[in-house]
Amino acid sequence: ESGKTVVIEEFMEGEEASLFAICDGKDYVLLSSAQDHKRIFDNDLGPNTGGMGAYSPAPVVTESLLEDVKKRIIEPTLAGMIQEGAPYTGVLYVGIMVTKNGPKVVEYNCRLGDPECQIVLPLYDGDVLALFDAAERGALSTLGAPKPPKGSAAIVVLASEGYPNAYEAGQEVSGIEEAEKNGARVLHAGTKMQNEKLVTAGGRVFGVVGSGKDLSEALRQAYEACEKVNFKNKYYRRDIGKKGLERCSK
Repeated sequence: ESGKTVVIEEFMEGEEASLFAICDGKDYVLLSSAQDHKRIFDNDLGPNTGGMGAYSPAPVVTESLLEDVKKRIIEPTLAGMIQEGAPYTGVLYVGIMVTKNGPKVVEYNCRLGDPECQIVLPLYDGDVLALFDAAERGALSTLGAPKPPKGSAAIVVLASEGYPNAYEAGQEVSGIEEAEKNGARVLHAGTKMQNEKLVTAGGRVFGVVGSGKDLSEALRQAYEACEKVNFKNKYYRRDIGKKGLERCSK
């Protein structure tokens, strides 16, 4: 019986981007835009993962596009929840597809993204704790308008070879202190202590965050650090931010 029904969906062609609105039930503050890289291999090939890297802000999200998203997507969504008697407090994650016909919603989530969270929060020009506290108290209007992000940030995920399928864990890790000497941050994702040694314990092992005055500088810092973190069967994509760099060069 179920085979008699077919669901036909519109195919959305374009570039994906992530937007995060911190909401207090009536007002919202928009964090910097980001672009994630879901596929395991370079050039967006292979199966989907939890995310192999990201960068922020995303050049594909122009000022005019952002205003369009606010007016046509975010604000009507929040207004609709108020009308239904369920004003929303928390993080509203809007995944959009930037198409030739404008932005379209791919998905909503009620959380920050991973790995996008690790780059959009550092770019927030203010006290993140005060931001979340104001959202919880329904007082975002007291913070004033957020300032545009200064510079760029990028994250490259170091994974266990084989992820998102079977992979070998328990590999000893070294080089973190050396990797962070250039200012990068090495954030743990799938690690644990075993016999007083740090070892891998997941598919996505680390997120290496770089920052700089522009995307090129942020990526350079992140990739330099990636080379210095060592564990057996380390794998990472070499093209994080490629689309963003191409847009910046136009």
